[in-house]
Amino acid sequence: MELVCESSLMNDYLLGTTEINYSHPKVQEKITELFNQAQSEIEKAEIAFKFVRDQIDHSWDIKGERVTCDASDTLNYREGICYAKSNLLAALLRSQNIPTGFCYQRLMLFDTPEKGYCIHALNAIFLRSKNKWIRIDARGNKKGIDAQFSIDEEKLAFKVNEDKDEKDYPMIYVDPHPKTLFTLRNHADVIEMYKHHLPAYL
Repeated sequence: MELVCESSLMNDYLLGTTEINYSHPKVQEKITELFNQAQSEIEKAEIAFKFVRDQIDHSWDIKGERVTCDASDTLNYREGICYAKSNLLAALLRSQNIPTGFCYQRLMLFDTPEKGYCIHALNAIFLRSKNKWIRIDARGNKKGIDAQFSIDEEKLAFKVNEDKDEKDYPMIYVDPHPKTLFTLRNHADVIEMYKHHLPAYL
């Protein structure tokens, strides 16, 4: 699949926003802890990816009780669903001048089509040293999920099954999709939200 940029301006993929709030003191503290000037672009990208993948729990996996959205809240509470985790990863990477966008997949919510579908969020980053965009998925690994930081071959959390009406969306969005933000902003019970209120289409 060929990825398509929503914006032709690379600087759009570096902006701080309400959700990608890398100027927040808590995020700045973590940035200082994770990164230093001796690290290469690729090293910084992998460090940020592994931190969000491994140190921020996926709310469904831990049966969490809190809906997080902004990068600062996701970092503070150390949990979030994929929408929130992608916001935090974008904040960390954009703070290091690494262009970062948002990509989506339509997946079965559980194990059969009858149980419904959901939109899953991941990130795309532009590596200047390789002159290309790559997709990375910091959802969080568990049994059956083994997402890795990989430059040459995608190693995402999920492979889509088009025969079951799953799909990859090729667009690299500048901002989190409004449907994902609406979902996070309008629910307080993360398990109820995850089971019944995730969008099924973009």
